[in-house]
Amino acid sequence: MSRKALLIVDMSYDFVADDGGLTVGTPAQTIVPDIVRTANLFLEKGDVVAVCMDAHTEDDPHFELWPKHNIIGTKGQELYGELETWYDKNKENKSVLYIPKPEYDAFFNTNLEEELLAADVGEVYVVGVCTDICNFLTVYGAYARGFKTVAIYDQMATFTPNQDVFIKQMESIFKTKILYTSDLEKLE
Repeated sequence: MSRKALLIVDMSYDFVADDGGLTVGTPAQTIVPDIVRTANLFLEKGDVVAVCMDAHTEDDPHFELWPKHNIIGTKGQELYGELETWYDKNKENKSVLYIPKPEYDAFFNTNLEEELLAADVGEVYVVGVCTDICNFLTVYGAYARGFKTVAIYDQMATFTPNQDVFIKQMESIFKTKILYTSDLEKLE
């Protein structure tokens, strides 16, 4: 397995916009330009970019726990801002995947693992929101399926005070490598 994949987790209007249904707000908005640059870098290097997006129905039991968000076919489920523009420009690229996900972990009940294996991916880089929920559990999903994991610290955000705790948990439990945007220039 020689390729890498960037997993962009839940960077939707509902999770990022000020008026989104379950928004992280400014912390998520500020990481958008770096995620776009990283996605371009991955494509330039011949690697994979997977947009992993919550996909809920109007009556999803998930909403017994959380406010309504990312309902299929609504503006809330669209990628936020510059990421939507990036996706529209690149969605025909065979190295760009769109993975609707029913749960926190982008591997659970999706075809993400099969797509990554078919693309010869051995290592996944995770960015997006929320660090302590979907990002953490997607890192676990990748780890549990034998992928090496990397978290890009300054391209993750959450609406809780738990960012650092969960990044450290990724590192200690799943042996996730922690990088910063500035480290990406040094990647092979």
